[in-house]
Amino acid sequence: MLARLGHRLLAGLAVVLGVVVLTFLLLHLAPGDPVDILLGPTATVEQVAIQRRAMGLDKALPAQLATWLGRFARGDWGTSIAKGRPVRAVLGDAWPATVRLVGLSLLLSYLIGVIVGAIQAARSRTRTDTLLSITSVTLVAVPGYWLALMLVLVFTYWWRMLPAFGAAGLDSDYLRGGPWLIDRLRHLALPLVTLTLIGIGGAARFVRGAMLETLSQPFITTARAKGLTPRQVVGRHALRNALTPVVTLLGLSLPALFSGAVFVEAVFAWPGVGRVLVEAVQARDYPVVMAATAVTAVLVVAGNMLADLLAAWLDPRVWSHAA
Repeated sequence: MLARLGHRLLAGLAVVLGVVVLTFLLLHLAPGDPVDILLGPTATVEQVAIQRRAMGLDKALPAQLATWLGRFARGDWGTSIAKGRPVRAVLGDAWPATVRLVGLSLLLSYLIGVIVGAIQAARSRTRTDTLLSITSVTLVAVPGYWLALMLVLVFTYWWRMLPAFGAAGLDSDYLRGGPWLIDRLRHLALPLVTLTLIGIGGAARFVRGAMLETLSQPFITTARAKGLTPRQVVGRHALRNALTPVVTLLGLSLPALFSGAVFVEAVFAWPGVGRVLVEAVQARDYPVVMAATAVTAVLVVAGNMLADLLAAWLDPRVWSHAA
């Protein structure tokens, strides 16, 4: 087990390095110069040269990458070009909003998705299964930004029930107690519903497939032969074994807690990391984009390892066979 963890860690570090290098190259190949955006069209050639030298952009690309990697490894994420603040502070301020939104959506989408998938598997090839399959496939296929815009159109502009932008109203600083909580929940509703609906479709399809595969195993036949009810067979035996691949999928969702749902946060002007990342790309804010990408890549590796550990806890045969 320790040997496999070591191999996964080394492979993960290689993945992180590859992602960082690729992101660095794509940022510098993309059209647009952060110095030109920062100084504006009226800046002189001398001013541009001085600013590029001050930001270290006058060096060769390998030297810039080596410098950034050295600083990032020491915990120095640099300074935002667009905002002039430390990148750690910029991302740190936005991270709680993303965790609040994406964390709740993951919890709800997987909880509801597991229930829906289990119902589909238990009632396979019935009208209920067909209806839920059509619904889940539709939710998977719908683009997140389109669904977000449709919800804004219906609940904000047509019915005028819920606000569409931001995490709080303009008067939220003057609210206390119940009114403050209601204001926050009303602003959270639309982005949370958007992300949850998208997640339910994928989770339900995944759980249904895993459950159907598990229900066809010999030990399920044995459980039925013992006289267990269908609910006991599904709940005690099939669902627990089917959760192993679902845990893997959940582990891969861990990076979303940091990076957020970029397009959904942009549509709803949600003050999270996803929105910060969109603004940083538009401003060619290299330090912010690089730091956010690197942290997300690290979380991908951590999510994979966490999923492996949880899968081994649910079914010790996973790693015993791999060993």
